[in-house]
Amino acid sequence: MQAVAMNASNPKEQIEKRNLYLFSAGKTISIVGTSIYNFALSLYVLKITGSALSFAITLMLGVIPMILINPFAGVIADKFNKKRLVLSMDALNGLLLALVYGLSMIYELHLYFIYAATFCLTVFTTFYGVGLEAAKPNMVSGDRLMNINSASRIIDSIATIAGPMLGGIVFAIFDIRLFILFNSVSFILSAISAGFIDFSLYQENMDLKKERVKVQFFADIKDGFIYLKNQKNMIQLFKVLISINFFLGFALTVPLPYMVNTVLSLSPKQFGIIEAAFPLGMIAGALAVKRITETLNYSVLLYRLCIFLAGAMVLIGIPVLIKDYYLNHQVIVGYFCLVMFIFGVIIAFIDIPIAYYMQKMIPDEYRGRVLSIGISIGKTMLPLAMLTAGMLLSHIPSYVMPIAGGALFFLLNIRTGKKLEFDLNK
Repeated sequence: MQAVAMNASNPKEQIEKRNLYLFSAGKTISIVGTSIYNFALSLYVLKITGSALSFAITLMLGVIPMILINPFAGVIADKFNKKRLVLSMDALNGLLLALVYGLSMIYELHLYFIYAATFCLTVFTTFYGVGLEAAKPNMVSGDRLMNINSASRIIDSIATIAGPMLGGIVFAIFDIRLFILFNSVSFILSAISAGFIDFSLYQENMDLKKERVKVQFFADIKDGFIYLKNQKNMIQLFKVLISINFFLGFALTVPLPYMVNTVLSLSPKQFGIIEAAFPLGMIAGALAVKRITETLNYSVLLYRLCIFLAGAMVLIGIPVLIKDYYLNHQVIVGYFCLVMFIFGVIIAFIDIPIAYYMQKMIPDEYRGRVLSIGISIGKTMLPLAMLTAGMLLSHIPSYVMPIAGGALFFLLNIRTGKKLEFDLNK
């Protein structure tokens, strides 16, 4: 009887828990399904064309529209009902893939169908992602905001592991058209799940939001920049994220595959094991981050995490530097797995609290724009770093990039890292 009375006296808490469960279920269905779909479809394109260019175009269509559209998606998320935005984007993804399935049954699965579907899927998913990120503080209380961000990061990490693994199985066993239909159904299920989430449980100024329907994209994006310009702590955090994106691209994303596959001559299976260690580290970090950040000053912790990150970058280059000592391949794989696991833990300890802080501190009417601006800038730096690293790999030893990148990132943090001052619990 006492338990019933407690539940009855906390209806908002019960709705909050339901929001968290439904969010996790819906995102798992949507993100994992999309990850499997993207990998399987990329293999399909490579098979039917035999062209690395066509393969690369498919991958680019999954990234470039996201960078360009993010700021506009932020405006829509701020101006319109976030629940309707999330539901409609999931539903559009489901209908899009159902249409592709229908056309493929009539005309075969042509390359142009794949290009068009991948582009549209990226656009819809970008709007979905920004709307969902901006809505998180409205779905749960401040006490559970870190939990929902951790759950989100764990789901993303599971998708990173499951995508290539299950995507390869799907490609080998099933008709790709059948899986397109399956993924269409998964988006519809995700939309149904989101339909039961209360997106305004902790939303303030609801009457004001209902009146704000006029959209002027460039003026609204400019307002987001102006708001961000006046938030010194927020600018400092964006600088941290931008520098991390750049140095990870320069010291890790490009050099590691080249070193593992070309210089050290490890097998594709061994490379896959190494790659899987990173999302496993992200999951471990996501599970521990709330407990750690509640006991430590996060400004100090962030500074130390960046120093550790610089050290991990340097460690990536060591096996190539000493490769003449003929290390056993199993030893090298174990070494890289450990370093990549450390990378995953560190990134989780950086990304999740910073997302929590921004979601908590940015007002609802600016949240979508500011978050999307930061995402676009951060993602723009990654291709730039990858291009720089790719050009340098042709002229200098591969181990130089991670060691030099780690050293430069270390010096940058020694100079600027101690200036960070913000309180997660404010």
